[in-house]
This record gives sequence, structure tokens and C-alpha cells, in this order.
Amino acid sequence: MAQSTGQPHSQSHNASYWTKLVRDDARSHPLQDTLVGVTIVLAAIAVSTCMFRGLHILASWTGLFGILTAAWGQYISNNTAQRFLLVIGGVASAASFGIALSHGGLLGGVVGY
Repeated sequence: MAQSTGQPHSQSHNASYWTKLVRDDARSHPLQDTLVGVTIVLAAIAVSTCMFRGLHILASWTGLFGILTAAWGQYISNNTAQRFLLVIGGVASAASFGIALSHGGLLGGVVGY
């Protein structure tokens, strides 16, 4: 009698692109995958808004949170693919944060300076 591997055949061949990209060890890491996704989304928001002087507050805060989530994700990441995406998101967030700081900063114009 053949032994079962415990995985249904339909799940092993129908993995999404994101799953194949982030899970190079074929194990589930929901917290780490969530941090990667959040970091990439925050970096995209920060990059797209840092180019406009009027959106410097949004860009600086999303850049700062992107840096923090990338750092935390690097600390607890399990594989190379997660680290790769976290570095890309963290660097993009840091660059956007710097540009947004030069445009007015975290609270520029709100508290009177």
C-alpha cells in the first residue's frame, strides 16, 4: 500500500506566484510573509508620494513605517527570498523617507515650524 505524503495533489501544483517567490523552503511562514507584503506596500506608497511636496507628511510616515517593518522582518525572516524583498522595500522606504524629510518632514507645517 502506498504511503500518503499528507498534501493533496491539487495544492502542490496550484501555488500562486507570490507563494513560489517567498517560500523557497516549502514551509508556511505567515507572519514573515505578511511583513514582506506590508513592507512592499508601504514602500510603494512612500515612493509614489515622496515626489509631491504637498504629500510629504504621508510619504515620511509611510517611509518610516516601511523602514521599521523591513527591520523587524529582517530580524525574524526565515529564508533568502524574504530577506531579498525586505531589503528592496526597506531601501525604497529609506530613500523615500529622506526625500520626504527634505520636503518638510514628519510634521512640517502642522505644528508651526
